[in-house]
Amino acid sequence: MAEPKYTNALIHASSPYLLQHAHNPVNWIEWSNEVPNIARREDKLILLSIGYSSCHWCHVMEHVCFEQEDTAAIMNEKFICVKIDREERPDIDQVYMDAIQLISGRGGWPLNVFTLPDGRPLHGGTYFPKKEWEHVLLSLSKFYEEKREEAYEFATNLSNGIKKLDQFLIPNNQRNLFEVVTPLLNAWQKQFDLTLGGYNWSPKFPLPNQWELFTGMHYLTQDNTFSEAVQLTLEKMYEGGIYDHVGGGFARYSTDALWKVPHFEKMLYDNAQLMGTYAMAGKYFNNPLFFEVCEGIHQFLEKNFLTTQAAYYSALDADSEGEEGKYYVWEYAHLHDLLEDKAEIFCTSYSVQPNGNWEEPGNILHLSSNLNELAKNFQMPVAQLQNTLDQCKKILLLERAKRIAPALDDKIICSWNALMVTGYAKAYLYSGKETYLQKAENTLQFLLTHCVQGNHIYRIYKNGKASIAGFAEDYACFIEALLYAFEATSEATYLKKANELMEHCIAQFFDEGSGLFYFSAQEHEVPVTRKLEVNDDVIPSSNSILAYCLYKLSYYFEHPTYEEMYQNMLQTISEKMEKFPNGFSNWMQLISKEQAGFTQVIIAGNEAKNWKQEYLGKFRFNTAVIILNNKLQEIPLFNGKQIPNGNTVAWVCKNKTCGLPLNNLQVLVEN
Repeated sequence: MAEPKYTNALIHASSPYLLQHAHNPVNWIEWSNEVPNIARREDKLILLSIGYSSCHWCHVMEHVCFEQEDTAAIMNEKFICVKIDREERPDIDQVYMDAIQLISGRGGWPLNVFTLPDGRPLHGGTYFPKKEWEHVLLSLSKFYEEKREEAYEFATNLSNGIKKLDQFLIPNNQRNLFEVVTPLLNAWQKQFDLTLGGYNWSPKFPLPNQWELFTGMHYLTQDNTFSEAVQLTLEKMYEGGIYDHVGGGFARYSTDALWKVPHFEKMLYDNAQLMGTYAMAGKYFNNPLFFEVCEGIHQFLEKNFLTTQAAYYSALDADSEGEEGKYYVWEYAHLHDLLEDKAEIFCTSYSVQPNGNWEEPGNILHLSSNLNELAKNFQMPVAQLQNTLDQCKKILLLERAKRIAPALDDKIICSWNALMVTGYAKAYLYSGKETYLQKAENTLQFLLTHCVQGNHIYRIYKNGKASIAGFAEDYACFIEALLYAFEATSEATYLKKANELMEHCIAQFFDEGSGLFYFSAQEHEVPVTRKLEVNDDVIPSSNSILAYCLYKLSYYFEHPTYEEMYQNMLQTISEKMEKFPNGFSNWMQLISKEQAGFTQVIIAGNEAKNWKQEYLGKFRFNTAVIILNNKLQEIPLFNGKQIPNGNTVAWVCKNKTCGLPLNNLQVLVEN
């Protein structure tokens, strides 16, 4: 293999995204606190190019711009060129995404931002074709050279605009937030697509947190529109091409309204959260299909993302061999050769067309209707049809393994792995499947061993080394994972560690003025401003997760300060929530759970595990079932409760009051 013509400083990076650019003719460097000093010395603007390894348009822009010698020559002469992996440095990405949205009204990746030497943003955008990119490079460098005062004035005003986006104050008047949320959710219902699932627009994203919110709201209100929307969406997502019917797991999003054509990249955080969502829906709606989807995600993660150390990699690229989706699509004739007498049933079931159902002659596998309807059409039992389709999938999985697979982003991100712990813990609590619990604990132990030193969390683990001080997202997701692991296992060390990390998080991230948590810690040096992340997106915001964790910890440790903190957080964001409810689903979940009340069931005695299983035989909303042990008696909620000799007893605690001990299982189950 020929030696690459160019090699830049990114060759020393560990990020797969940065390494992808290590042989560009651009003189890329990694972000560090030294970058502004370099820019000042050379009196150049900084070009920050932000993306991630599985970003399709990042690859395209690299090919049309950054691999071109003439374009690179302009970049090298005029700018300090910095490449950033947004998954490693979301703190920097947030600042400049705000800048671009203020400039253009839209954002996305790749994110290309030009800044003054001190990091204040001046101009930028997302994807640029070659000619347009070169025009921007030349005109902007000329503007900086000839109209410096104007450039500094514009950058100052833009930076002030970014800071204003994060102005929050704790309101004096405390409102009943469930009364605020109810009309917002009633209006939100009008956006449901009750024919195809999801919302009445495209592209369509899975957004697991929102469907968990609507499941909970159905429990509280019995409004059947919520029930219909959740079940339909989860069914259509599974039936669509966004779900990989051969290998399991969900793609990033669907480009169309039918859930048919995915953007083929697969992310750990989507699949981690969807495990919990499908398990919750499986339990609540008593639907075995949803548990099957949960298992399909598990099998996909085991084969594609699981490391030898029980952690999980980050992402699979959308592209292979330079084409998006090539790894996943099938040709009609090829399927007939592979499947022989089963081909007709399979092709009919998965909407396979002779000329292709996507880009000719490619077919994206998606169910033409549900299995019951298909079985009726084929005049065979559902079980027989399912068996036939499963046999076909095994053949296709072996065949697909011969193809060149999409690139794997093999860095381990603490927060995303913590989401995986939570996903598995939820799946265990709703399904009772011990394998899921084991997976949750294995990954949690990896994180405790490799990503935590004392109470200091590191965000990235790669090549045997932890790096990059954790952000509020890492602390939030980790504390939440510890809480779910505790509720699944009753292991006191998990609960104590959650409390210790929360204390450290408050010390490092909490902003007294707003009552919210900064995304970056005091130790981080961030250009322009420390952001307050409050909007729930594909991953819930760090602040909403931390509010939920404070809520739980306030009960377990009888901690009035934590209670005051999370309630202030809810009040602080409530005005913004009213303006943009779709961005506050996790906050609304907390409000709905507070409305229902947090129930703790504490069980002690020889039959405690069986009692827990029986009690959790039906869906329980916002309820934790804990098996009492000696170590737990040091924690306030459990203090004073004795483990009996021989008999089994249970205490039901709600609204900060524990009832008298119950010694009858049937009475407990009916409670």
